[in-house]
Amino acid sequence: MDKSNQSILEKVMKDTHEDYEKWINNFALNLESIWKESSAKKLMKNRQTQKSVIVIGGGPSLKKKKHLEILAESNYDGAIIVVDRVLKKALDSGVTPDKFKNFFVTSIEPYDRIELHFDHKIIDEFGTKIKGLFPIISSPKTVNRVREAGIKIHWFHPLIDYNKGSKSFNGLTAKIVKAKKDEGLPALQTGGNVGTTSWFIGWQILKYSTIGLIGMNHGWDEDDNPGQIITHGHENPNVEVDPSITNITFRKIYNPDFNCYCIMDPIYQFYSNALKEFISRSPKWLSTINATEGGSIFGEKITSMKLLEFLEKNQDK
Repeated sequence: MDKSNQSILEKVMKDTHEDYEKWINNFALNLESIWKESSAKKLMKNRQTQKSVIVIGGGPSLKKKKHLEILAESNYDGAIIVVDRVLKKALDSGVTPDKFKNFFVTSIEPYDRIELHFDHKIIDEFGTKIKGLFPIISSPKTVNRVREAGIKIHWFHPLIDYNKGSKSFNGLTAKIVKAKKDEGLPALQTGGNVGTTSWFIGWQILKYSTIGLIGMNHGWDEDDNPGQIITHGHENPNVEVDPSITNITFRKIYNPDFNCYCIMDPIYQFYSNALKEFISRSPKWLSTINATEGGSIFGEKITSMKLLEFLEKNQDK
């Protein structure tokens, strides 16, 4: 690993472990519910009977390519996995569990602010028809709001430090969960973000053999606001920033599959490299189709195509 990637990894891991107390606190407050509510294992199915699934991330291509609108108007008959921050947009755009019967929402972060992703009347309207997958470190405020909306929660362990053995956070929480839940919970790699987690859920839990990706840029377009790029989307997009800074500071890569360039901040470099490695090591029976039409996800065992082409190949005939 070169020095630049090493420094990125070290920063991500440092930020992650600063959240350790939050993980412990959230897990403790969630524990009674984890024991009583469903394990994500309840969603495991027979791979031979499953059609395709589309994972909907929150990348900029989702709006620019009008992918939610295209999906809503299609005859696609597969499943939908939508990341938490896109749920409201998806429902508003007509991507609903009334149209797509196998409809899932995923979350991964432990912060109270994630509650806002579920605080809307349209989510209350469709909540009882949506299955949710949540990590044991979820904010109690978030999962309480999810329950209020009627979404059925299915718990899983996010793999954080399992390589450290039985005394790791993963090792200890697994033992505690099994104290009153004999079957335990499945454990999932996350790649540090909810989009990658959703890809894992698509095949490891739900057993779909074809996974389409939209809104999974893991990078910025050249015309995105420099202020957003520099702050990984957390800065006010109206703030004036010298565009040349992004050319100096961040890596720009060429995506040959979609004939476009992508700017990658350090966090997206980490996310992208991790997801591409995971895909390259995925089982032979799994097909990962990137229909994002941009971004940084291309390479070994990744097939790229436009969303309309993917839908044509997987629609209800």
